[in-house]
Amino acid sequence: MPKTTGQKVLFGLLMSFFMVLAMELYNTGLRNGGLTNAGILEALRELPLMFVLCFLTSTVAGEPLAARLAARLAVPREWPLAAVLARSAMTVCVMCPAMSLWATALFQRPGAEFVPAWLQTVVKNFPMAFFWQIFFCGPLVRRLFRLLVPAAAAASACAEEAAE
Repeated sequence: MPKTTGQKVLFGLLMSFFMVLAMELYNTGLRNGGLTNAGILEALRELPLMFVLCFLTSTVAGEPLAARLAARLAVPREWPLAAVLARSAMTVCVMCPAMSLWATALFQRPGAEFVPAWLQTVVKNFPMAFFWQIFFCGPLVRRLFRLLVPAAAAASACAEEAAE
C-alpha cells in the first residue's frame, strides 16, 4: 500500500491513532470495571502520550521487525489477502508486547513485580489487539489511506490485476 516515505508516515499515523484509541478505551474499561463517560475522558487524556509512543515504537522497531517476520511465513502468492493478514498478525505479535511494556511502566508502576505485571498485560491485550487489527482497524485504515492517497489505491488495483 504505502510506497513513499510520506505515505508510510501517513499510514503509520492513522494505524497508530486507531489502534491506540481502541486499546486505551479497552484498558481503561478493564481498569475501572467497565467503560463509563468518565473512563472515556480518562482514555482520551492518555491517548496523546500513547499515540506518540506507539508511532515511534512502530516506526523504529515494530514495523521493520513485523515485516521481516511476515516475510518468513509461507504465504501463497495467488492470495494477496494472505500477505496482508500475515503482516497484520506479525505487527500485533511485535507491537502488543512493546506497547504493553510502555503501559505497564507508565500506568501500573508494579515495582519488583514488573515482569509478571507486564506478561499479564500482554495476555489481556493480545486478543483485543489481534481481533481489532484484523477485523476493524486494519481494514478501516487501509480504506482511509486509499481515500486520502488515490495514487496508492490505483497502484493497489494494478497489483491485484497483475496477480490474477
